[in-house]
Amino acid sequence: MNFDALFDAQLDTLKSEGNYRYFAELERTCGKFPRAGNHVDGEVNDVTVWCSNDYLGMGQNQLVIDAMCDAVKRTGTGAGGTRNISGTNHDHLLLEAELADLHNKEAALLFTSGYVSNWAALSTLGSRLKDCIILSDSGNHASMIEGIRHSRAQKVIWHHNDVADLEAKLATLPTNAPKIVAFESVYSMDGDIAPIKEIVEVAEKYGAMTYLDEVHGVGLYGPRGGGVAEAKGLMDRITLIEGTLGKAFGVVGGYITGSAVMCDFIRSFASGFIFTTALPPAVAAAARTSIAHLKVSQDERTQHQAQVAKLRARLDRAGIPHMMNDSHIVPVMIKDPTKTKMLADYLMSEWGIYVQPINYPTVPKGTERLRFTPSPLHTDADIDHLVNALSSLWKQCAIAHAVA
Repeated sequence: MNFDALFDAQLDTLKSEGNYRYFAELERTCGKFPRAGNHVDGEVNDVTVWCSNDYLGMGQNQLVIDAMCDAVKRTGTGAGGTRNISGTNHDHLLLEAELADLHNKEAALLFTSGYVSNWAALSTLGSRLKDCIILSDSGNHASMIEGIRHSRAQKVIWHHNDVADLEAKLATLPTNAPKIVAFESVYSMDGDIAPIKEIVEVAEKYGAMTYLDEVHGVGLYGPRGGGVAEAKGLMDRITLIEGTLGKAFGVVGGYITGSAVMCDFIRSFASGFIFTTALPPAVAAAARTSIAHLKVSQDERTQHQAQVAKLRARLDRAGIPHMMNDSHIVPVMIKDPTKTKMLADYLMSEWGIYVQPINYPTVPKGTERLRFTPSPLHTDADIDHLVNALSSLWKQCAIAHAVA
């Protein structure tokens, strides 16, 4: 059997639908974010990155860089194995203590990525709690969906951010069954924010555990960067808060926080923790430095919010349609996969602007978009250049402007 031919057939279908993913070959330059080099046909062209999840530019922060370099010189590069076999390092425990403090929880547990932390935690909770039922927001990330699926627990999907639908579904479930309400704080594609207080109140009413994914909130919201739940004063009412080190904190890795016994439970039973090599100690040291800095510094968050507001205002004046939300994510709606890819290519080749087209299956068909994430390091001139480019391309490509 010609397996490559089978692979090619499905890839060809993906390309014909306009949903094949092309990756730019970028090279970040230390100290110059959001600038990067774009490697094309042996040449390197300067571009401005407008879709990074390094939301605050902390991956370029000198304190974080120095912490990682110092830790490499102190500990070497790798962790030495899984956490169970020679891989638990002092830096891991220091970082877990920093994270527990960030979310005002008893304990924290590190994973190699935010995807793994969701997958491992939800699959372990759902499989080890007898007769567990997981109620999942319909907009939840693929990592949460996979974790729930792998758990083989009963799954109930409730309408996105619809507290009334959540309560209606909870009311039908057995009172003595363990229940987990799983949702996110900031949804990364639309940028909308969950009604956390209302969700928590309904979950408490029915005795359900709350599982909150804060990966797009940590570092960015709250007086110490604890996320949307901290900003709303709700961290103490949430059973488990999950987050990432790879977005606003500028490094890599994922984690969960909660009670000491719950973290120990997941540590002891989660295959995604037990059987994977631990994060390098240098990564843990850099992450701890980033978190500690953002606990006391408001500068990055203040400037970040200012640049997000400026971009939205300039897009409004230019009549460029973008999805309104209360977060830092600015989706510009194209609603056609081919045009979305074409616009992204033009922005890169003609204007030196890099933004990745967002197509199905990341978003539903007919909602294709360009997803912009302003940072504190994008200047006002960068914003003007972006909006001018979009305005020019809107006319060339005959895309409808927003209704004034």
